[in-house]
Amino acid sequence: MKITVLGCGRWGSFHAWYADHIGHEVTLWGRPGSKHLAALMETHQNEYLTLPASVRLTDDLPAAAASADVIVISISSQQLRGLARQLATLPLADRVFVLCMKGLEIGTGKRLTTVFDEETGWGSRAAVWVGPGHVQDFLRGVPNCMVIAAKEIQLTKQVVEIFSSPLIRFYYGEDLLGTEIGAAAKNVIGLAAGMLDGFGYSSLKGALMARGTRELSRLIEAMGGDKMTVYGLSHLGDYEATLFSPHSNNRRFGEDLIQGKPFTKLAEGVYTVEALMDLSRKYRVELPICQTVYEIVHHHKDPKEQLTKLFLRSTKSEKA
Repeated sequence: MKITVLGCGRWGSFHAWYADHIGHEVTLWGRPGSKHLAALMETHQNEYLTLPASVRLTDDLPAAAASADVIVISISSQQLRGLARQLATLPLADRVFVLCMKGLEIGTGKRLTTVFDEETGWGSRAAVWVGPGHVQDFLRGVPNCMVIAAKEIQLTKQVVEIFSSPLIRFYYGEDLLGTEIGAAAKNVIGLAAGMLDGFGYSSLKGALMARGTRELSRLIEAMGGDKMTVYGLSHLGDYEATLFSPHSNNRRFGEDLIQGKPFTKLAEGVYTVEALMDLSRKYRVELPICQTVYEIVHHHKDPKEQLTKLFLRSTKSEKA
C-alpha cells in the first residue's frame, strides 16, 4: 500500500520509518525550506533515526498526496487548519487520512478532526492515531500499545489493519471525542509533572495522575463523550510516556521552566492548555490542574505558590 506522511519532524519521520518497516511504499513530505527536510535529504538521518533509502523525500505537496492510498498527517496541531486548506484544493476525497497529533486548536478549542472536516469536508475519512510510545523506544524494538479512533468503526478497523505489527498493537477507539480530548490533555498533565520534577516533588505525581484523570473525565462527559475513555490508552495509558519519561517534551518543558533553562522543542501542552481553558469556560467544568498550568505558563504566576495552592485545596470528597 502507498503511504504518504505529511510532516518530517520527530514523529513524522518515525511514521515514515514505521510504515516502511512494515512493508508499505512510503513518501515523506516536508514544507519547502524545512530544515528537517533539508537534513533528511542530505543524509537520510535526523537526531532520532536513519530512514531507509526506499523512503522517498519531497517538498511537492500535490505530488506527495496524489501518490498515496493513505495520508498520515504528523505536524504541529496549530498548523493543521492551514495544511487542510491546502489539501482541500486537491482531488483527495477517496483517500484515508490519519491524524497523528495530540492537541486542540487555540482560539476555538476545537478537536483536530473537527478542524480537518471544516476545511476539507472529509471528516468521515479521517481517523486519529494516539497513545503511548516514544520514537527512541520503538527504534530499539520496544513494543507498545496504541489506539485508533474514527467516527465510523469500519474506518477504525481499516486503519488498524493497515498499520498493525508486532511492534505496535492497536486497539479500537470507540469514542472519538473522548480519545481526542484525552490525548490532547495528557500533554498538559505532562507539563505539571515536569514542574513537580523541577521542584523535587516527584512523589506528588501519583496525586497528579489521580486528580488529572478525574478532572478530564468531567470535561469529556460534559462535552458528550464517554467519561471512561480518559482511563484508556489515549490519556491515562500515555501517562508513563508523558509524566515520567526523559524523552517527553512536555515533561521536560515543565522541568526546565522551573529550573530556568531554555527549552526549544515543541511542547504541545503549552498550546493545548489555552484551548482547555476555553472549553472549561464553555462547558462550565472546573479544571484545577489545567488552570494552574495555564496561570504558570501563560500568566507567569509563581510556580511554587500555584502548585502548593493546587495540592492544598480545601477538603472535599475524592469523587468530587
